[in-house]
Amino acid sequence: MARRSEPPRAHRSPLRRTLRLVAPELRPQRAMICGGFLALMADVVFRVLEPWPMKYLLDSVLSRLGAAVDHSPATITVIIACGVAHLLVVAARALGNYLATVCFATVGARVAASLRARLFHHVQGLPQQFHARNHSADTVQRLVGDIARLQEVATTAGLPLLANVLTLLVMSVVMIVLSPGLALVVVACFVAFAVVSSCSSGRINMASRMTRRGEAELANTAQESLSSIRTVQAYGLESLVERRFGDASQSSVTQGVRAVGLAAGLERATDLIVGVATAGVLVWGGLRVMSGALTPGELVLFTSYLRTTMKPMRDLAKYTGRISRATASGERVADLMAITSEITDPSHPVVLDKVRGRIEFRGVTAAYEGVVVLDDIDLRIAPGEHVAIIGPSGSGKSTLVSLLVRAIDPVDGQVLLDGHPLDELGLAQLRSSVALLHQDTVLFADTVRENIRLGRLDASDEEVEAVARAANAHQFIVGWPNGYDTVVGERGSTVSGGQKQRLAIARALLRDSRVVVLDEVTTGLDPAASELVLDAIRPLIVDRTLLAVTHDVAVAMRCSRVVWIDRGCILLDGPPARLLAESPTFRAWVQAYENSGGGGR
Repeated sequence: MARRSEPPRAHRSPLRRTLRLVAPELRPQRAMICGGFLALMADVVFRVLEPWPMKYLLDSVLSRLGAAVDHSPATITVIIACGVAHLLVVAARALGNYLATVCFATVGARVAASLRARLFHHVQGLPQQFHARNHSADTVQRLVGDIARLQEVATTAGLPLLANVLTLLVMSVVMIVLSPGLALVVVACFVAFAVVSSCSSGRINMASRMTRRGEAELANTAQESLSSIRTVQAYGLESLVERRFGDASQSSVTQGVRAVGLAAGLERATDLIVGVATAGVLVWGGLRVMSGALTPGELVLFTSYLRTTMKPMRDLAKYTGRISRATASGERVADLMAITSEITDPSHPVVLDKVRGRIEFRGVTAAYEGVVVLDDIDLRIAPGEHVAIIGPSGSGKSTLVSLLVRAIDPVDGQVLLDGHPLDELGLAQLRSSVALLHQDTVLFADTVRENIRLGRLDASDEEVEAVARAANAHQFIVGWPNGYDTVVGERGSTVSGGQKQRLAIARALLRDSRVVVLDEVTTGLDPAASELVLDAIRPLIVDRTLLAVTHDVAVAMRCSRVVWIDRGCILLDGPPARLLAESPTFRAWVQAYENSGGGGR
């Protein structure tokens, strides 16, 4: 089962959730962050010093020209010194800014990589119910796109804002010292900006969140359509799919334009506030210069500081949209991280020295989304026993084997392996003890050799070839142009169903697990391909415990025992020969199979 580990998002700030999300990844980067912060402080200090050579030069020149300025007259030495000082300050500020940018960009890249790895690990541990309900494209979007946006905005918006806020604090103090009256104009400007920003930020955040949701829906539509392209083309559904994709795209565009419009409105309102503040400082400052309360150089210095001090407000307005989109991305990542699985490793797992393959279901009840699928099941399977699990579709057969690998846990009762409850065993050892072959065999876009080697990563080429021979796969593999180095298409799309199953059997043979589970492995195959698959299975199940979920009578009759499950309960249990003689239900099932033409295999 999957559940959320945090309270509803409405009770928490999205920005706070994002910061809490990245905090664990920031701790290992403390040294780099401190270095970047020191470089940033140097940038701020030299930014504060930058106007002073101009102020000193202006007052000196005016004094030399006879203006009533209390300052020493300018000389060639003073002019050259001011020019050199300005050049040195600018160079030092540029160096500090460069080092800060490199440090924080490095931190951003490392944090993004670490967060992406943590999220990917988390997603892989979520139960199958989560992956069945959620679109894989949306999950990939969060793994790649949302984290990339967090990294980009942290570098392109977060770093400049941090530098400007520090500059704002330092320069505000300097302006108050220079002229408390003029500083009041700046304070009034800040208050006006805070009011305008608070009115706009909420709407921008909501629009950004809707934009990311629309982009995720767009990715889901594209992924679903492309992964089903055979069906789309076979039924001529291209126009329908294109219309759905276009609708999703238009929705995303609409929300994106709305977010951009709101952010642009905030930027223009900020420009107006800054213009009003600058005009006020020029008028009031000019009057104070005329009264002798300020020197012309001090007015220029104050105006320069005002322009620099207003930059954080302009940047905040400029980056509000980006930050809102990044916050929406961070919230989506946090939502995914908040989903936890109840299927976890025990704190002190039991380690089995040797797995024998004895399986027990004791009073097991299992449910999906609150609907009971298996009801009080009792079943014992001896080591090396071959059991066919049959019954109508939806009766709970696949749920039974899902319990065996802890894809789900029972809501009541226990499943045991060699006498130990499964929740006392480590997940890695449990799942390595079970070779599970599904109806929908998945091959990765890699070579045949590497797909087989997934059964045991340290297997040699000779071992890979040996299991391929045992699985009746070697002959068709060497018939391909590149043999074992042939690259199969995505999900094995370039390989036939029977070939995929035999490659999967070779992979399972390499795994050498004591328990083998076959989940409808012959479904959808023609009789010849099915017979080849069944022949390939023989070496896989020798001296191993076998559970074969099947609708195929040929598979069931090859087993030593048949368990019929109907409506979540065990209806029949016994050797196939005895059930054939004693059970009208089982006999009718076999006869229906033979009448359909399957008995000729």
